[in-house]
Amino acid sequence: MATTFDQIKGFVFDLDGVITDTSLYHTKAWRQLAEKLGVTWTKTLEDGLKGISRMDSLEMILKAGNIQDKYTQDEKVALATEKNTNYVNEIKKMTPANILPGIKAFLDDLRANGYLIALASASKNGPTVLTQLKLTDYFPKVVDPASLSKGKPDPEIYIRGAELLGLAPEACVGVEDAAAGIEAINAANEVSVGVGDATTLADADVRFDDTAQMTLANIKAAMG
Repeated sequence: MATTFDQIKGFVFDLDGVITDTSLYHTKAWRQLAEKLGVTWTKTLEDGLKGISRMDSLEMILKAGNIQDKYTQDEKVALATEKNTNYVNEIKKMTPANILPGIKAFLDDLRANGYLIALASASKNGPTVLTQLKLTDYFPKVVDPASLSKGKPDPEIYIRGAELLGLAPEACVGVEDAAAGIEAINAANEVSVGVGDATTLADADVRFDDTAQMTLANIKAAMG
């Protein structure tokens, strides 16, 4: 990590597991679909779906049931859409109470100190979730996942986030809770801040056990 804290001008956030925890809703919707398709739901499968795109998640479920060749591309799109409909119905029940500990204060601190903020979520429902959490005003820039050609761990989404802020990647911090996300941030030449398990996020430049520990002061101290 060659970047110093004083060089940082912007923060690019993942959504799930960082700002709020929608994984419960994703898991519920994917499990409903997997069971409908006759695929056995396992913890390994559940963990494997974290942080990857909708179609990649579907392929993983189909492969787990060895039925990846059973459906046409159009049928796969329909299955993914069905899952998304179930998921959207769930997230519409979210409120600001679903914001993870410390995140609102952290966003307030970033804004008060003039940092630029963008959202880099693989979820096409990111704007809907921000609306439910009443955080839309904090994220004037949101990467449109439909405009991307590659998913995490490819760095494209984080490079795009920096571009939306008008910053060089080196002037940005990327915040993630998944290994694929940390890999994407590092490949984009941004400073990676991980939230969660030390083993899973071993490649993060800076890591916190939970969102409550993630403050500007703590990031500055960790970066030196």
